[in-house]
Amino acid sequence: VQLQASGGGLVQTGGSLRLSCAFSGGTFSDYDMAWFRQAPGKEREYVARVNVYGNNQYYARFAEGRFTISRDNAKNTVYLQMGNVTPEDTAVYYCAAGLHWSSPTASARGYQYWGQGTQVTVSS
Repeated sequence: VQLQASGGGLVQTGGSLRLSCAFSGGTFSDYDMAWFRQAPGKEREYVARVNVYGNNQYYARFAEGRFTISRDNAKNTVYLQMGNVTPEDTAVYYCAAGLHWSSPTASARGYQYWGQGTQVTVSS
């Protein structure tokens, strides 16, 4: 399985950005998908996850109401729509895939595959 994240860049405070993660080399619908992020000098933290069907989404508290995770099983792609961003959202964002039967949650240990990360920088 390979994951390719894209869509990062420089955005102003209050702006929006959409990240994408293309999945290949496996059966996309077998995997719950998640986004994590890591800011400089900080540990990687959970952002959001979506189940295999796309009908259940779960968010970290800081992401609630601002970010939306979604997936398109026909395109083997998961998205993270980010809105009302602040400089605290500056980080490398990683997508991750975890087998649905293993019930991955907010822990990074539940995900078997990771993308390479895409940098998001929010200017003040």
